[in-house]
Amino acid sequence: MDLINSALNWVVPPVSMVMLAFAWPALSFISVCEWVYSSLFSEDMEDKVVIITGASSAIGEQIAYEYAKRKVNLVLVARRETRLRGIGENARYLGAKHVMIMAADVVKEDDCRRFVNQTINFYGRVDHLVNTASLGHTFYFEEAADTSVFPVLMDINFWGNVYPTYVALPYLRQYNGRIVVNASVESWLPLPRMSIYSAAKAALINFYETLRFEIREDVGITLATHGWMGTEMHRGKLMVEEGAEMQWKEEREVHAADRKVEAFARLIVSGACRGHAYVKYPSWYDVFLLYRVFAPNILNWTFRLLLSNNGARRTSLIGTGRPLPEGSPPQKLLTSPFNFSQQQQQLQMQRME
Repeated sequence: MDLINSALNWVVPPVSMVMLAFAWPALSFISVCEWVYSSLFSEDMEDKVVIITGASSAIGEQIAYEYAKRKVNLVLVARRETRLRGIGENARYLGAKHVMIMAADVVKEDDCRRFVNQTINFYGRVDHLVNTASLGHTFYFEEAADTSVFPVLMDINFWGNVYPTYVALPYLRQYNGRIVVNASVESWLPLPRMSIYSAAKAALINFYETLRFEIREDVGITLATHGWMGTEMHRGKLMVEEGAEMQWKEEREVHAADRKVEAFARLIVSGACRGHAYVKYPSWYDVFLLYRVFAPNILNWTFRLLLSNNGARRTSLIGTGRPLPEGSPPQKLLTSPFNFSQQQQQLQMQRME
Protein backbone atom coordinates (compact mmCIF):
# COMPACT_ATOMS: atom_id res chain seq x y z
CA MET A 1 0.00 0.00 0.00
CA ASP A 2 2.86 2.39 0.76
CA LEU A 3 4.31 1.71 -2.69
CA ILE A 4 0.97 2.45 -4.36
CA ASN A 5 0.56 5.73 -2.43
CA SER A 6 4.10 6.76 -3.35
CA ALA A 7 3.36 6.18 -7.02
CA LEU A 8 0.04 8.06 -6.83
CA ASN A 9 1.79 11.00 -5.18
CA TRP A 10 3.78 11.46 -8.38
CA VAL A 11 1.06 10.59 -10.91
CA VAL A 12 -2.20 12.07 -9.57
CA PRO A 13 -1.21 15.78 -9.16
CA PRO A 14 0.12 16.39 -12.71
CA VAL A 15 -2.64 14.31 -14.34
CA SER A 16 -5.28 16.20 -12.35
CA MET A 17 -3.84 19.56 -13.34
CA VAL A 18 -3.90 18.60 -17.04
CA MET A 19 -7.50 17.39 -16.78
CA LEU A 20 -8.50 20.59 -14.97
CA ALA A 21 -6.85 22.74 -17.64
CA PHE A 22 -8.90 21.07 -20.37
CA ALA A 23 -12.13 21.04 -18.36
CA TRP A 24 -11.84 24.59 -17.02
CA PRO A 25 -13.43 26.41 -20.02
CA ALA A 26 -16.45 24.12 -20.05
CA LEU A 27 -16.87 24.31 -16.27
CA SER A 28 -16.61 28.10 -16.36
CA PHE A 29 -19.24 28.32 -19.09
CA ILE A 30 -21.63 26.09 -17.15
CA SER A 31 -21.08 28.16 -13.98
CA VAL A 32 -21.82 31.40 -15.84
CA CYS A 33 -25.01 29.93 -17.32
CA GLU A 34 -26.17 28.79 -13.89
CA TRP A 35 -25.42 32.21 -12.43
CA VAL A 36 -27.36 34.00 -15.19
CA TYR A 37 -30.32 31.64 -14.82
CA SER A 38 -30.49 32.02 -11.05
CA SER A 39 -30.12 35.80 -11.34
CA LEU A 40 -33.09 36.03 -13.70
CA PHE A 41 -35.37 33.79 -11.65
CA SER A 42 -35.34 34.83 -8.01
CA GLU A 43 -37.55 33.12 -5.44
CA ASP A 44 -40.74 35.02 -4.60
CA MET A 45 -40.61 35.32 -0.80
CA GLU A 46 -43.95 37.03 -0.21
CA ASP A 47 -45.91 35.34 2.61
CA LYS A 48 -43.15 32.79 3.17
CA VAL A 49 -41.72 32.09 6.63
CA VAL A 50 -38.14 32.96 7.59
CA ILE A 51 -36.46 32.15 10.92
CA ILE A 52 -33.43 34.30 11.76
CA THR A 53 -31.24 33.43 14.73
CA GLY A 54 -28.93 36.03 16.25
CA ALA A 55 -31.32 38.71 14.98
CA SER A 56 -30.78 41.21 17.80
CA SER A 57 -27.85 43.12 16.23
CA ALA A 58 -25.36 43.57 13.41
CA ILE A 59 -25.71 41.27 10.39
CA GLY A 60 -28.67 39.36 11.78
CA GLU A 61 -30.61 42.59 12.25
CA GLN A 62 -29.86 43.84 8.76
CA ILE A 63 -30.81 40.49 7.22
CA ALA A 64 -34.17 40.77 8.99
CA TYR A 65 -34.75 44.15 7.32
CA GLU A 66 -33.79 42.82 3.89
CA TYR A 67 -36.25 39.93 4.21
CA ALA A 68 -38.90 42.31 5.51
CA LYS A 69 -38.69 44.29 2.26
CA ARG A 70 -39.68 41.06 0.47
CA LYS A 71 -42.93 40.87 2.51
CA VAL A 72 -42.14 37.68 4.41
CA ASN A 73 -43.35 36.40 7.76
CA LEU A 74 -40.43 36.77 10.15
CA VAL A 75 -39.44 34.82 13.24
CA LEU A 76 -36.68 36.70 15.06
CA VAL A 77 -34.68 34.72 17.61
CA ALA A 78 -32.06 35.98 20.08
CA ARG A 79 -31.50 36.20 23.82
CA ARG A 80 -32.27 39.94 23.99
CA GLU A 81 -36.04 40.02 23.73
CA THR A 82 -36.23 43.76 24.47
CA ARG A 83 -33.91 44.46 21.55
CA LEU A 84 -35.95 42.18 19.28
CA ARG A 85 -39.11 44.19 19.92
CA GLY A 86 -37.66 47.31 18.33
CA ILE A 87 -36.24 45.35 15.41
CA GLY A 88 -39.60 43.69 14.91
CA GLU A 89 -41.29 47.11 14.68
CA ASN A 90 -38.75 48.26 12.13
CA ALA A 91 -39.32 45.10 10.10
CA ARG A 92 -43.06 45.74 10.03
CA TYR A 93 -42.50 49.27 8.74
CA LEU A 94 -40.32 47.87 5.97
CA GLY A 95 -43.01 45.47 4.78
CA ALA A 96 -42.93 42.24 6.81
CA LYS A 97 -46.39 40.66 6.79
CA HIS A 98 -46.06 39.39 10.37
CA VAL A 99 -43.24 39.32 12.91
CA MET A 100 -42.86 36.88 15.78
CA ILE A 101 -40.07 37.40 18.32
CA MET A 102 -38.73 34.71 20.65
CA ALA A 103 -36.04 34.80 23.31
CA ALA A 104 -33.94 31.65 23.01
CA ASP A 105 -30.38 30.36 23.27
CA VAL A 106 -29.30 28.61 20.08
CA VAL A 107 -26.71 26.47 21.89
CA LYS A 108 -29.53 24.71 23.76
CA GLU A 109 -31.35 22.07 21.76
CA ASP A 110 -34.54 22.44 23.81
CA ASP A 111 -34.68 26.17 23.04
CA CYS A 112 -34.23 25.42 19.34
CA ARG A 113 -37.04 22.88 19.40
CA ARG A 114 -39.25 25.41 21.16
CA PHE A 115 -38.90 28.24 18.64
CA VAL A 116 -39.10 25.91 15.63
CA ASN A 117 -42.20 24.15 16.98
CA GLN A 118 -43.86 27.47 17.81
CA THR A 119 -43.14 28.63 14.26
CA ILE A 120 -44.75 25.50 12.80
CA ASN A 121 -47.74 25.72 15.13
CA PHE A 122 -48.37 29.35 14.17
CA TYR A 123 -47.40 29.53 10.48
CA GLY A 124 -47.53 25.85 9.53
CA ARG A 125 -44.24 25.96 7.60
CA VAL A 126 -40.60 27.10 7.46
CA ASP A 127 -39.05 28.24 4.17
CA HIS A 128 -35.70 29.78 5.15
CA LEU A 129 -33.59 29.21 8.25
CA VAL A 130 -30.94 31.93 8.60
CA ASN A 131 -28.20 31.23 11.15
CA THR A 132 -26.30 34.41 12.03
CA ALA A 133 -25.33 33.86 15.68
CA SER A 134 -21.57 34.40 15.90
CA LEU A 135 -18.97 35.22 18.53
CA GLY A 136 -15.32 36.17 18.12
CA HIS A 137 -12.29 37.04 20.25
CA THR A 138 -9.20 39.22 20.02
CA PHE A 139 -6.61 37.50 22.21
CA TYR A 140 -3.62 35.31 21.40
CA PHE A 141 -4.20 31.67 22.25
CA GLU A 142 -1.27 31.39 24.67
CA GLU A 143 -2.50 34.38 26.66
CA ALA A 144 -5.82 32.78 27.61
CA ALA A 145 -5.65 31.96 31.30
CA ASP A 146 -9.36 31.12 31.56
CA THR A 147 -10.03 28.25 29.18
CA SER A 148 -13.74 28.24 30.02
CA VAL A 149 -14.21 30.71 27.16
CA PHE A 150 -13.06 28.09 24.61
CA PRO A 151 -16.21 25.90 24.69
CA VAL A 152 -18.37 29.04 24.73
CA LEU A 153 -16.81 30.17 21.45
CA MET A 154 -17.20 26.71 19.92
CA ASP A 155 -20.78 26.36 21.16
CA ILE A 156 -22.04 29.60 19.67
CA ASN A 157 -20.11 29.47 16.40
CA PHE A 158 -20.68 25.77 15.69
CA TRP A 159 -23.43 24.15 17.77
CA GLY A 160 -25.43 27.39 17.62
CA ASN A 161 -25.83 26.64 13.90
CA VAL A 162 -26.10 22.86 14.06
CA TYR A 163 -28.94 22.61 16.59
CA PRO A 164 -31.38 24.94 14.76
CA THR A 165 -30.54 23.17 11.50
CA TYR A 166 -31.11 19.72 13.00
CA VAL A 167 -34.51 20.69 14.40
CA ALA A 168 -35.76 22.65 11.37
CA LEU A 169 -34.48 20.32 8.63
CA PRO A 170 -37.57 18.01 8.45
CA TYR A 171 -39.85 21.03 7.96
CA LEU A 172 -37.53 22.66 5.43
CA ARG A 173 -37.63 19.46 3.37
CA GLN A 174 -41.42 19.69 3.03
CA TYR A 175 -41.22 22.98 1.12
CA ASN A 176 -37.78 22.68 -0.50
CA GLY A 177 -36.55 25.37 1.83
CA ARG A 178 -33.10 26.87 2.31
CA ILE A 179 -30.51 27.17 5.06
CA VAL A 180 -28.45 30.37 5.12
CA VAL A 181 -25.23 30.41 7.13
CA ASN A 182 -23.15 33.38 8.27
CA ALA A 183 -19.58 32.09 8.05
CA SER A 184 -16.27 33.92 7.68
CA VAL A 185 -13.17 34.01 5.51
CA GLU A 186 -11.15 33.15 8.64
CA SER A 187 -12.32 29.57 8.16
CA TRP A 188 -9.43 29.13 5.71
CA LEU A 189 -7.49 32.43 5.87
CA PRO A 190 -5.25 32.41 8.97
CA LEU A 191 -5.30 35.62 11.01
CA PRO A 192 -3.76 36.16 14.46
CA ARG A 193 -5.88 36.47 17.62
CA MET A 194 -8.70 34.41 16.07
CA SER A 195 -7.54 30.83 16.57
CA ILE A 196 -10.65 29.39 18.27
CA TYR A 197 -13.00 31.49 16.16
CA SER A 198 -11.31 30.37 12.94
CA ALA A 199 -11.41 26.72 14.00
CA ALA A 200 -15.12 26.94 14.77
CA LYS A 201 -15.89 28.58 11.41
CA ALA A 202 -13.84 25.95 9.57
CA ALA A 203 -15.81 23.22 11.31
CA LEU A 204 -19.02 25.01 10.43
CA ILE A 205 -18.27 25.24 6.72
CA ASN A 206 -17.15 21.61 6.51
CA PHE A 207 -20.33 20.54 8.29
CA TYR A 208 -22.58 22.30 5.78
CA GLU A 209 -20.53 21.23 2.76
CA THR A 210 -21.01 17.61 3.86
CA LEU A 211 -24.69 18.24 4.58
CA ARG A 212 -25.16 19.35 0.95
CA PHE A 213 -24.42 15.81 -0.24
CA GLU A 214 -26.65 14.23 2.39
CA ILE A 215 -29.78 16.27 1.67
CA ARG A 216 -29.05 16.68 -2.06
CA GLU A 217 -31.64 18.91 -3.75
CA ASP A 218 -34.27 18.69 -1.01
CA VAL A 219 -32.96 21.72 0.88
CA GLY A 220 -30.67 24.41 -0.48
CA ILE A 221 -27.69 25.74 1.48
CA THR A 222 -26.17 29.21 1.07
CA LEU A 223 -22.80 29.78 2.73
CA ALA A 224 -22.00 33.46 3.22
CA THR A 225 -18.40 34.42 3.99
CA HIS A 226 -17.20 37.91 4.76
CA GLY A 227 -13.78 39.42 5.04
CA TRP A 228 -12.79 42.56 6.91
CA MET A 229 -16.07 44.35 7.69
CA GLY A 230 -15.13 47.35 9.79
CA THR A 231 -12.50 49.63 11.21
CA GLU A 232 -9.08 48.86 12.65
CA MET A 233 -9.14 46.33 15.47
CA HIS A 234 -7.44 47.53 18.68
CA ARG A 235 -9.20 45.93 21.64
CA GLY A 236 -11.86 43.37 22.37
CA LYS A 237 -15.08 44.76 23.80
CA LEU A 238 -17.00 43.27 26.65
CA MET A 239 -20.64 42.57 25.93
CA VAL A 240 -23.20 41.68 28.57
CA GLU A 241 -26.60 40.61 27.31
CA GLU A 242 -29.65 40.48 29.51
CA GLY A 243 -29.79 37.07 31.14
CA ALA A 244 -26.67 35.94 29.30
CA GLU A 245 -23.06 35.30 30.10
CA MET A 246 -20.28 37.76 29.33
CA GLN A 247 -19.21 37.55 25.73
CA TRP A 248 -16.33 38.99 23.76
CA LYS A 249 -16.77 40.13 20.25
CA GLU A 250 -14.41 41.28 17.54
CA GLU A 251 -14.23 45.03 17.21
CA ARG A 252 -14.32 44.61 13.46
CA GLU A 253 -17.89 43.37 13.87
CA VAL A 254 -18.87 45.67 16.72
CA HIS A 255 -17.82 48.89 14.98
CA ALA A 256 -18.37 47.78 11.41
CA ALA A 257 -19.48 50.54 9.12
CA ASP A 258 -23.25 50.53 8.65
CA ARG A 259 -23.08 50.52 4.87
CA LYS A 260 -20.78 47.45 4.81
CA VAL A 261 -23.03 45.45 7.10
CA GLU A 262 -26.08 46.49 5.09
CA ALA A 263 -24.34 45.62 1.81
CA PHE A 264 -23.35 42.18 3.09
CA ALA A 265 -26.87 41.52 4.38
CA ARG A 266 -28.31 42.59 1.03
CA LEU A 267 -25.99 40.21 -0.81
CA ILE A 268 -26.88 37.34 1.53
CA VAL A 269 -30.64 37.68 1.10
CA SER A 270 -30.37 38.27 -2.65
CA GLY A 271 -28.07 35.27 -3.06
CA ALA A 272 -30.28 33.03 -0.95
CA CYS A 273 -33.41 33.96 -2.91
CA ARG A 274 -31.56 33.27 -6.16
CA GLY A 275 -30.45 29.87 -4.93
CA HIS A 276 -26.73 30.65 -4.85
CA ALA A 277 -24.57 28.16 -2.98
CA TYR A 278 -22.04 30.82 -1.95
CA VAL A 279 -22.12 34.52 -1.16
CA LYS A 280 -18.74 36.22 -0.74
CA TYR A 281 -18.04 39.75 0.43
CA PRO A 282 -15.72 40.90 -0.96
CA SER A 283 -15.06 38.21 -3.57
CA TRP A 284 -11.43 39.20 -4.22
CA TYR A 285 -10.43 37.36 -1.03
CA ASP A 286 -10.64 34.15 -3.08
CA VAL A 287 -7.24 34.90 -4.60
CA PHE A 288 -5.68 34.13 -1.22
CA LEU A 289 -7.20 30.65 -1.40
CA LEU A 290 -5.08 29.89 -4.46
CA TYR A 291 -1.97 30.87 -2.53
CA ARG A 292 -3.15 28.81 0.43
CA VAL A 293 -3.33 25.69 -1.76
CA PHE A 294 -0.47 26.18 -4.21
CA ALA A 295 1.97 28.53 -2.46
CA PRO A 296 1.30 28.52 1.31
CA ASN A 297 4.79 29.81 2.15
CA ILE A 298 4.24 32.98 0.11
CA LEU A 299 0.94 33.58 1.91
CA ASN A 300 2.58 33.08 5.31
CA TRP A 301 5.46 35.43 4.50
CA THR A 302 3.06 38.08 3.22
CA PHE A 303 0.95 38.04 6.37
CA ARG A 304 3.98 38.12 8.60
CA LEU A 305 5.17 41.27 6.85
CA LEU A 306 1.75 42.91 6.92
CA LEU A 307 1.01 42.08 10.54
CA SER A 308 4.47 42.44 12.06
CA ASN A 309 3.89 46.09 13.12
CA ASN A 310 7.62 46.71 13.57
CA GLY A 311 7.97 43.73 15.85
CA ALA A 312 5.55 45.02 18.48
CA ARG A 313 2.91 42.63 19.67
CA ARG A 314 -0.36 44.38 20.37
CA THR A 315 -3.14 42.38 21.91
CA SER A 316 -6.21 42.54 24.10
CA LEU A 317 -6.37 40.81 27.47
CA ILE A 318 -10.14 41.18 27.69
CA GLY A 319 -11.63 37.70 27.70
CA THR A 320 -8.38 35.91 28.54
CA GLY A 321 -8.98 35.70 32.28
CA ARG A 322 -5.91 37.83 33.00
CA PRO A 323 -6.02 41.19 34.80
CA LEU A 324 -5.96 44.28 32.62
CA PRO A 325 -2.97 46.62 32.98
CA GLU A 326 -3.37 49.88 34.85
CA GLY A 327 -4.69 52.73 32.74
CA SER A 328 -6.79 50.46 30.53
CA PRO A 329 -10.01 52.05 29.30
CA PRO A 330 -13.16 51.02 31.17
CA GLN A 331 -15.17 48.15 29.79
CA LYS A 332 -18.29 49.25 27.94
CA LEU A 333 -21.52 47.60 27.05
CA LEU A 334 -21.68 46.59 23.43
CA THR A 335 -24.12 48.56 21.33
CA SER A 336 -25.27 47.77 17.84
CA PRO A 337 -23.60 49.67 14.99
CA PHE A 338 -27.10 50.29 13.70
CA ASN A 339 -28.49 53.64 14.91
CA PHE A 340 -31.88 52.43 16.07
CA SER A 341 -33.57 55.75 16.88
CA GLN A 342 -32.35 57.41 13.69
CA GLN A 343 -33.43 54.46 11.54
CA GLN A 344 -36.84 54.37 13.19
CA GLN A 345 -37.36 58.06 12.36
CA GLN A 346 -36.38 57.41 8.75
CA LEU A 347 -38.78 54.49 8.53
CA GLN A 348 -41.61 56.57 9.95
CA MET A 349 -40.93 59.35 7.42
CA GLN A 350 -40.91 56.83 4.58
CA ARG A 351 -44.19 55.43 5.80
CA MET A 352 -45.75 58.89 5.95
CA GLU A 353 -44.62 59.55 2.38
